[in-house]
Amino acid sequence: MSDVQTSSPSRDDFAAMLEASFAGQDLAEGTVVKGRVTAVENDFVTVDVGLKTEGRIPLREFTGPGSTAPSVGDDVEVYLERIENALGDAVISRDKARREESWDRLEKAFDKKEPVNGAIVGRVKGGFTVDLGGASAFLPGSQVDIRPVRDVGPLMNIEQPFAILKMDRPRGNIVVSRRAVLEESRAEQRAELVGQLAEGEAREGVVKNITDYGAFVDLGGIDGLLHVTDMSWSRVGHPSEVVEVGQTVKVQIIRINPETQRISLGMKQLMSDPWEGIAAKYPVNATFKGRVTNIAEYGAFVELEPGVEGLVHVSEMSWTKKNVHPGKIVSTSEEVDVMVLDVDSEKRRISLGIKQTQRNPWDMLAEKHPIGSTVEGEIKNITEFGLFVGIDDEIDGMVHLSDIDWNKSGDAAVADYNKGDIVKAKVLDIDVDKERVSLGIKQLAGDPMDDSGVRKGQTITVTVSEITSGGIEVTFGDDSGMKSFIRKSDLSRDRDEQRPERFAVGDKIDAKVTNIDKGSRRVSLSIKALQIAEEKEAVEQYGSSDSGASLGDILGAALKQQGDAEPAEAKKPAAKKAEAKAEDAGDDAVDFDKMTKAQLVEYAEANGIDIVKSAKVAEVREAVKAGAGK
Repeated sequence: MSDVQTSSPSRDDFAAMLEASFAGQDLAEGTVVKGRVTAVENDFVTVDVGLKTEGRIPLREFTGPGSTAPSVGDDVEVYLERIENALGDAVISRDKARREESWDRLEKAFDKKEPVNGAIVGRVKGGFTVDLGGASAFLPGSQVDIRPVRDVGPLMNIEQPFAILKMDRPRGNIVVSRRAVLEESRAEQRAELVGQLAEGEAREGVVKNITDYGAFVDLGGIDGLLHVTDMSWSRVGHPSEVVEVGQTVKVQIIRINPETQRISLGMKQLMSDPWEGIAAKYPVNATFKGRVTNIAEYGAFVELEPGVEGLVHVSEMSWTKKNVHPGKIVSTSEEVDVMVLDVDSEKRRISLGIKQTQRNPWDMLAEKHPIGSTVEGEIKNITEFGLFVGIDDEIDGMVHLSDIDWNKSGDAAVADYNKGDIVKAKVLDIDVDKERVSLGIKQLAGDPMDDSGVRKGQTITVTVSEITSGGIEVTFGDDSGMKSFIRKSDLSRDRDEQRPERFAVGDKIDAKVTNIDKGSRRVSLSIKALQIAEEKEAVEQYGSSDSGASLGDILGAALKQQGDAEPAEAKKPAAKKAEAKAEDAGDDAVDFDKMTKAQLVEYAEANGIDIVKSAKVAEVREAVKAGAGK
């Protein structure tokens, strides 16, 4: 019975036998399983993983970098994607198996920050593709080497270490760096080499690279910087003037930075220092010849000997050329005479001067054009504060606005001149220290205020030239060249008479000089002050202020003493009465000593006697007496 059942199994028996054949095997989809190669043919490898059917894998999945094609009977690990596809075949992959295996291995290395081996297999945008033993990673172009690499060909398909910078398993992204591994290796080597070096030590090295600021020298596995300022005691324009790539040079280790492990080198330190004893070699105020090596905005550098340069500041180049670029005074490689102005051995600085080797033209100017002399020159410039007149080829003098004209304001006076005009001027002052020359044009003519003969307290006759609401403007002096303004309050002692409109242009009037201010060019006049002075004089002659008599009483008493007069004659001016009495009793009967200045002036005009109206009362009286006695 049992034999029959065995030869004719039922469906359940078949299912039981199938499950028994799968017992002990992990055949879950999406996992890595072990299989055996059963055949290698037609670019495919057939692998039996213990399923109903075998799976086929392309041969190329077995022949990646560092791998060889399998042989029949080899055990391999494959990735089971599906147990059975539509055709009933198992779907397996060697690449995915290797990838899963690699990801596990790479994650462990990433966590431990350990480098992993891989090979650069292709180029993509921005970098390269790296095979890390089944997992593909991206190598950015900047992470290939420490320095930019132009040709990556020699690095392709060669197994080498890489550092994992970033991993993202869900997205399948891995970023690696070859540079990080090189830098770490180099840092270890550098630290070892730096420990073997000492500051002050002299070593030979090979120039690897030249930049604008210096050269990098290989000291046997470690580079040091030879700065351009440490190549020579002399000025070096560019490092290529001293060294070239591949040249073996002897350098001294100047400084080692233990933190950054940077090494500073020097060549000039192995040579004798030309600055030793520099103060004795180049004493202050001594003159030497030198060569201009460099020109800057602020001055020029002059080489006194190889390795020793001094600075001629722009202010020490010329006595007369100010605010000009040094390149307009000297040129590079030109030999010049210089004077040592200062030496600072500690700071390695020498201050030089070119103008000190030449005679100061300002001293020569004082000899050639002393104060008070007259010079003639061209107007070089006109500014808001005066005229600049060329005295010599390199020196200009200034005529201030206030020194152009005696009577005109500065703005009005300067309008009469143009750039390029030839003018004469008087030397007013020469300041050699400040390098200034003051000139004056108006000083060539005398001061009209001095020539006018006007004195304070003097009575002068003026002519009305303009009438305003605040007073009157008058002229006086020779040719009426001087002007003054009589304020409204000074037009009369009587307030009712302080009216400018009672005067007319052209009227001649007497006024008293109350003040003279030469600084402001003003002469103050007052008719009121003159009236007060005349009244005071009359009081002193004909009465006392203590008597209580008024000016009218005093003048009336003076006229009454001349004799009784007709009623009609009493209404005549005093001068007319005096004249009438003179006709009857002769001129001797007129008492001029008792007449006021106004009466004397009227008498003189009536009798044709020449007098000076601006003269004092006593002078007018004597002139009238002299004219009446003829």
